Amino acid sequence: MALHLSWVFIFGILGNAVSFMVSLAPLPTFYLIYKKKTSEGFQSIPYVVSLFSAMLWIYYALLKRDAMFLITINTFCVFIQTFYIVTYFYYGPKKEKIETVKLMLLFNVFGFGVIFLSTFFLHPSLRLLVLGYICMAFALAVFAAPLAIVRKVIKTKSVEYMPFTLSVFLTLGAVMWFFYGLLLKDINIAVPNILGFIFGILQMILYAVYRNHSKKTVEESDPKLQLSDNPIVVLDVAKHAVEMQGDKGNNGRDDAFNKV
Repeated sequence: MALHLSWVFIFGILGNAVSFMVSLAPLPTFYLIYKKKTSEGFQSIPYVVSLFSAMLWIYYALLKRDAMFLITINTFCVFIQTFYIVTYFYYGPKKEKIETVKLMLLFNVFGFGVIFLSTFFLHPSLRLLVLGYICMAFALAVFAAPLAIVRKVIKTKSVEYMPFTLSVFLTLGAVMWFFYGLLLKDINIAVPNILGFIFGILQMILYAVYRNHSKKTVEESDPKLQLSDNPIVVLDVAKHAVEMQGDKGNNGRDDAFNKV
């Protein structure tokens, strides 16, 4: 039993460490926004969705009571994603500010409010079960988001849209959180990270295949794949995968998730 708990602790710490670095990955983007004094050319949806995801996982972990490491990393994510959104909003043009407010109302107020109110009055065991399925479904959707990046890489034969470091951290994060969920016997944590691991490996394979190909610009390969065609993200506790993909789509793929 003690050995089991020690492994839960180890994978929880490692998962937090990887996801912590992933969460800090957009900092260069926001430094650029600060230098340019404008957020035009970027989108706020990756950060809004990541904030929503973190809120869901905190709610779930508080009900579960034995998932302390979900609470620690997602509490940090709430803080850092709020910082990103406030910075984006401060430097954004009026139209982008309105869009950001709409997204916040849709996801973080209405969406989370509906989930909270619809589950809060259920029996505790049923509430945890329903909320767990909601979190798992949302995490699976988040991990599927990199498919848009995979499509770009294959069409352009260029890995500039998919930094190798990002793929490595996504894969590592998925492994850590999978074993954390497995040891806790929690499929809602473990299952989405299986998909995260598969997509992480797929991205690294594509990187190995196309890394020596001559680069093509988005415009050269397909006019429809311009910078405005930004893939949406969002997170798991790993959250954070989608997020860097979103930044890269808008800013020529800034560095990596350093990369959840």
